[in-house]
Amino acid sequence: MSNVLLKDWIPYKLENTAAQIQCSWLNTYAVPFTEPFFDDTINKCKRMNGGGAPFASISGIDVLTDWAAGLAYVEPSAFIFHISRCGSTLVSQLLATSAANIVLSEVPFFDALLRLPYQVPGFNENNSADLLAAAIKFYGQKRTGHERHLFIKTDSWHIFFHKQFRILYPDVPIILIYRSPYEVLASHLKMPGMQAIPGFIEPEIFGFKPGELTYNRPDIYTAQVLERYLNQYHEIIATDNKCLLLNYNEGPMAMIKQIVSFTNTPLNEQGVLTMDERSRYHSKKPNELFSETHQHPKPHFLNNAMALYHSLNSM
Repeated sequence: MSNVLLKDWIPYKLENTAAQIQCSWLNTYAVPFTEPFFDDTINKCKRMNGGGAPFASISGIDVLTDWAAGLAYVEPSAFIFHISRCGSTLVSQLLATSAANIVLSEVPFFDALLRLPYQVPGFNENNSADLLAAAIKFYGQKRTGHERHLFIKTDSWHIFFHKQFRILYPDVPIILIYRSPYEVLASHLKMPGMQAIPGFIEPEIFGFKPGELTYNRPDIYTAQVLERYLNQYHEIIATDNKCLLLNYNEGPMAMIKQIVSFTNTPLNEQGVLTMDERSRYHSKKPNELFSETHQHPKPHFLNNAMALYHSLNSM
């Protein structure tokens, strides 16, 4: 298909039918991606499409790699991995204040591709990786002509796909953001994320074996997930020399300054001032000033995760 016809279109949803894996497409009308999560961007684009097109824009998944060839897109500047509730959303929001940056925050389509091998018999990691590289080209398209950098914030469990990302992009910097497991757990107990709901994400992705999980205790389950996340951080740091480790406690602007330095991303004085003002507000609710307190005692089942956390702090 002509790249002119595909300009500004993105593949946004997969459906596994009896005949094939189908891919649904959406016109983004060149609007910047500035929402806290990409689900919000998809909903905005759907409204711009009138809430429902007179006919569905659907293709087979196998056309992605061919259709991506020749697109004008920005190569990834960095992948931002995180253990959730650790400031990564605010960091992505700060980066998105610059028109030079495309920021993709937890794109559902990327997650769907990465998890296909766990959901579709016979679908392997190589297929998934090739399709992911093609999808990133669509999402990283140059829409306004001002884009120079592409930052991709993954879902938290994508840390277990680190090797796939590294094979596809051997020289792209990787940011690893983390936070005290106690504070992350407290946040999930208040408002659970997908990874904190027992069994919602395929347990095999985390490396869990049958009988290893405590499904009837979401708090213990979340602690087990956090322990796996932090273990994976240790493994990556030991083998990947293109990683930047950042603790939530450093504060959003300190993290931003390290990220732009590590990725060679220019940041002028006005850009710093704009980001500094935005950093005072809630990452997911931009109109609310941010504040939080945690006063519950640390549970014993969090001990292993806390030990891994303190070990990261000593690096």
